[in-house]
Amino acid sequence: MVSAELLLLSGQRFVITWFTPIMWTGYILAADGWLFRRTRASWLTRHRKEFLFLILASVGIWVLFEVYNFHLQNWYYQSVPTRPAIRLVSYFWSFATIIPGVFLTSQIVEDIISRSEKTPGGQIVPGTRAFWFLMGLAMVTVPLVVPVNIARYLFASVWIGFILFMDPINESIGAPSLSSMLEAGKWSKITALLLGGFLCGLLWEAWNFQAFVNDGGHWIYTVPEALRILGLHYGQMPALGMLGFPPFALELYIMYHFFRQMIEGPRLIGPVYW
Repeated sequence: MVSAELLLLSGQRFVITWFTPIMWTGYILAADGWLFRRTRASWLTRHRKEFLFLILASVGIWVLFEVYNFHLQNWYYQSVPTRPAIRLVSYFWSFATIIPGVFLTSQIVEDIISRSEKTPGGQIVPGTRAFWFLMGLAMVTVPLVVPVNIARYLFASVWIGFILFMDPINESIGAPSLSSMLEAGKWSKITALLLGGFLCGLLWEAWNFQAFVNDGGHWIYTVPEALRILGLHYGQMPALGMLGFPPFALELYIMYHFFRQMIEGPRLIGPVYW
């Protein structure tokens, strides 16, 4: 990461073009090492088989959001490699770092905060999960069927909708779910995901802005003007958009464990690591 920053300042073209995935790769390696030092376990030292699935799931899940973006038109990419094969490599590399970055950051946060006592849980009211499922299903469906000029305002519906839609499914198939954590009073993981998602958002937008000012591969947001509060931005991201990163982390956690369960992860990969 330090080398990439220095090479960026010196104008090294390869690093400028690939700056964001390089920084995330360095961050993932450093975070995994830090986690191992603290806990004697990490993805790259004890769970390499699952880490391979983690990066593949990261690509697949983000491609789903890219499909939504075809209709919602909330961002686009600039200064990416022009050759199709190289461009696909850049997308794969970048998308592959998303879930590992979020999970590792959240694990480090959890390691710090989980030393506090467990808080009391509570019983989920009967019928609540069914309501969440139907509400979430509507929230992920409506943005796809309304006109583009309306859909552009509804990406928050997608960001939150998959949480409500898929969490009851995870609960029913025996995969980790937020509702089971809430019932057990295990707030540390939920809190860690929320904080970890926000911290990753700060890193994403900081490194994307560095790539932008150096004409490297970056993304541009096309959020409607009505959502640009007072013109405030963090990097390229309108300030209001930063609120999307915490629920995004919850969403990634639920979606990852859904797909892990669907491929019979406990049999093919082993017990859930995190």
